[in-house]
Amino acid sequence: MSDKSFLDWPFFDAKHKQLANDLDAWAAQNLRDIDHHNADAACQKLVADLGNGGWLTHATVDADSDAPLDVRTLCLIRETLARHDGLADFSFAMQGLGTGAISLFGTDAQKRAWLPKIRKGDAISAFALTEPQSGSDVANSTMTATPDGDDYVLNGQKTWISNGGIADVYTVFARTDDTGARGLSAFIVPADTPGLTIAERQHTIAPHPLATLDFTDCRIPASAMIGAQNSGFKIAMSVLDVFRSTVAAAALGFARRALDEALIRVSERHVQGAPLFDLQMVQGHISDMAVDIDAAALLVYRAAWVKDTGAPRITREAAMAKLFSTDQAQKVIDRAVQLHGGDGVRSGETVEKLYREIRALRIYEGASDVQRVIIARQTMAAHLEG
Repeated sequence: MSDKSFLDWPFFDAKHKQLANDLDAWAAQNLRDIDHHNADAACQKLVADLGNGGWLTHATVDADSDAPLDVRTLCLIRETLARHDGLADFSFAMQGLGTGAISLFGTDAQKRAWLPKIRKGDAISAFALTEPQSGSDVANSTMTATPDGDDYVLNGQKTWISNGGIADVYTVFARTDDTGARGLSAFIVPADTPGLTIAERQHTIAPHPLATLDFTDCRIPASAMIGAQNSGFKIAMSVLDVFRSTVAAAALGFARRALDEALIRVSERHVQGAPLFDLQMVQGHISDMAVDIDAAALLVYRAAWVKDTGAPRITREAAMAKLFSTDQAQKVIDRAVQLHGGDGVRSGETVEKLYREIRALRIYEGASDVQRVIIARQTMAAHLEG
């Protein structure tokens, strides 16, 4: 059982503590032995189960309410789910990220058309931003959205799209102007829109539904545009500003599970008649893991708290949280594998699965080196302003 003393930190209200405890109990009962061999089927079932459990109501705003997203809640849910099962975390996260633009910038009609389905688990969403040649350089996107009467016609390709192939709706970013980052717009594209096809399914070391999408003369109504024309870059960055902190929270969940597994191992495994934990070197590893986890948690929930208490943007705080938490979680999990010895690299062992799960988090939604650039620029800007 993971240490929950962090819930007493001043970042949290009573509702956050109750939610974390309730979800932990729900996950213990409902996330046992998830079959990761068929990631599509697993994620479809997990979305339905999370919807039935009421947890997806926290992934988007309520179409009939002005209440904003609560980032601390998003982070607590991702941390808790990641500690129990990586695909469960993924399934929850994509329901939020996939419709984040609608939650933050959608019209009332757009919200009512999609968000209730997403919150119930009756539809699956996806966020289509990355392109084969642009990667982290969003301003270099080349996919086009050409106006044609009352429609826009999409042409181009998106790749590494989470939930690609199983999503019911995609938030797609395409170029409506040639002016770099200022020339992108965001659109809602249902999966059954003619001209949208799955070009390729992609496979990674930790199985997730991923695909490359082709858009060939894909016609959508102008009413599918989210926000104003040419505001797509701002929309994408605002969505990532919210959900980047939750990636850090997922990494934190993976790290906590790794520490739990390591503590069990060093308590039960004996060397020369004494528990492995009695070795001072092992105690050093456990100490380092505990410190890294608490430091990461402070950055994660600092960023979430700052956003929830009214900050319009948390670019620097979110970048710090994601960079530190994902990098340190990688180290924590690596130590857990080391403490398990040969069992740590046995296929199917918990720490082996965590080792595969954590690696992608240092890449998606802004690679670690990109976060360093963001942090440096934000720090310099603050210095010049001060």
